[in-house]
Amino acid sequence: MPRPQGFTYDERADGTVVITHRGRAAGTLRGGRAEKFLAEVVSGDAQLVMARWTGAYKFGNERLARSHPRNSGRR
Repeated sequence: MPRPQGFTYDERADGTVVITHRGRAAGTLRGGRAEKFLAEVVSGDAQLVMARWTGAYKFGNERLARSHPRNSGRR
């Protein structure tokens, strides 16, 4: 799996955290979730943490898997 990239986050004065991916808003966190996110981002790989929190961590093989013979009957 390729390493996630292009994520940034912005802490706002009201405690809200906005996560962006390549300049577009990918998620907004408030309250306890924002605090938990900030603690996790500092202690781990920031790009991977932001990708996981926004749900944008599946890249690469989704289109290929759809056309695989074992998945031909599923749509």
